[in-house]
Amino acid sequence: MHRVVRIAAAASAVALLAAGCSSSKSNSSSSAPAGGASSGGSSSASSSAAVTGTITVLAAASLTESFTTIGKQFEAAHPGTTVKFSFAASSALAQQINQGAPADVFASAAAKNMQQVVSAGGASSSTNFVKNVMEVAVPPSNPANVTSVNDLAKSSVKVALCQPQVPCGATAQQVFKNANITVKPVTLEADVKSTLTKVELNEVDAGVVYVTDVQSAGSKVKGVEIPANVNASTEYPIAALTKAPNSAGAQAFVDYVLSPAGQSVLTQAGFEKP
Repeated sequence: MHRVVRIAAAASAVALLAAGCSSSKSNSSSSAPAGGASSGGSSSASSSAAVTGTITVLAAASLTESFTTIGKQFEAAHPGTTVKFSFAASSALAQQINQGAPADVFASAAAKNMQQVVSAGGASSSTNFVKNVMEVAVPPSNPANVTSVNDLAKSSVKVALCQPQVPCGATAQQVFKNANITVKPVTLEADVKSTLTKVELNEVDAGVVYVTDVQSAGSKVKGVEIPANVNASTEYPIAALTKAPNSAGAQAFVDYVLSPAGQSVLTQAGFEKP
């Protein structure tokens, strides 16, 4: 009889010990910070570890400088990631996405091109993250003496514009409509950077580009401001793509662009809040 009691007591002790261990594990797990980091680690380190691999971003040409900077900052914040960019006209990028080009993120210089992707199922939604306005860029020597947007209507002034289907081309046309002028360009370029290059090389007397492009060009061009009452703007939407090969990385990059750190880079580049 005493032996039975001892066995029962021992069994009870084992059960209590097991319950205590189980309770200890449960409490330890529930007290861990969100994101799976242990109490001795940081949640940011855990978040970084969760995002790895290559993130392919298709972005409007006017985002080249600012997104390159943001990409480097993102990689530093998320060790193990590589951000790969393809910069071009938003209209061309939207077409590539709709034709099946593999990519994780699309950042467009116009809502129209983003909507083309959303309508085709390439993205479920998008968020406007910046706004840009137009400016006239001329060579530093300003050979045609361009002092206002109205001078672009002169037949003696050689003007470069973006193609009309490209956001910078469509927005320039809105400027001309607002100013009630007709401009006949000598060249229509594939994107805003190509238009800017024509000015930098002194191949034209003026080009209509974004304020941000004039700023990024530095001393290579001179800016002629367009009055606010005739100027036009375009908003830039960004989206993680539906068929993103790296969906976690895509959302993380979009979140970074929308974060104070990403917005700071864009503001310094001359972009405005949408």
